Amino acid sequence: MSAPHYTLYYSPGSASLVVHWMLIELDAPHTLALVDTAAGAQKQPEYLALNPNGVVPTLAIDGVPHYEAAALLMHLADAFPASALAPTLADPQRVDYTQWMFNLANMVQPLFRQWWYPHEPAGEQHADAVRNCVQPRIEAQWQRIDRHLAEHGPHLLGDRLTAADFYLVMLMRWSRNMPKQAIEWPHLAALASRLKARPSFTTLYEREGLTEWV
Repeated sequence: MSAPHYTLYYSPGSASLVVHWMLIELDAPHTLALVDTAAGAQKQPEYLALNPNGVVPTLAIDGVPHYEAAALLMHLADAFPASALAPTLADPQRVDYTQWMFNLANMVQPLFRQWWYPHEPAGEQHADAVRNCVQPRIEAQWQRIDRHLAEHGPHLLGDRLTAADFYLVMLMRWSRNMPKQAIEWPHLAALASRLKARPSFTTLYEREGLTEWV
């Protein structure tokens, strides 16, 4: 059976970045479809037919669209078992891996949504108040994860590199313009340095035209 073909609907530097990164890391056959989020293309009927949430990423697998970055990341890691980037279902570490993926998706990523779009939960007049509340919550997440890496690292699953580490590094990247960046925590910084040194990261930046946080 031939390998599936992937089409990634993406916007540079957005949540699609980690899915793009994983496709490169796995050497999975794929094409890219740029979604001009600045122009609101993600809210147009054509795109909403692929992803009713109106956000990126969307990953079409042999033409069938799927969404949610964490879910796509987990699927890709499972679909390429030779990469060893996801514990198998029978592996005792699978529950820890799944826990970290959901934790990053539910506890860390939503805080950045509030940081960037504070008007969504509270209205424009309360934007500063939202950011003032969100900043220490993000920093508390970095502190907690850094402590975990100090005690159980160097990766989220110890010596084992998994897709969860790629996801974490993408979220760390999003803090680059905040008052306190994630890389100010030493064990997070070390993890980011290791993953940014991978050839797939260089290719990712070249393809997405990114220059910051290298």
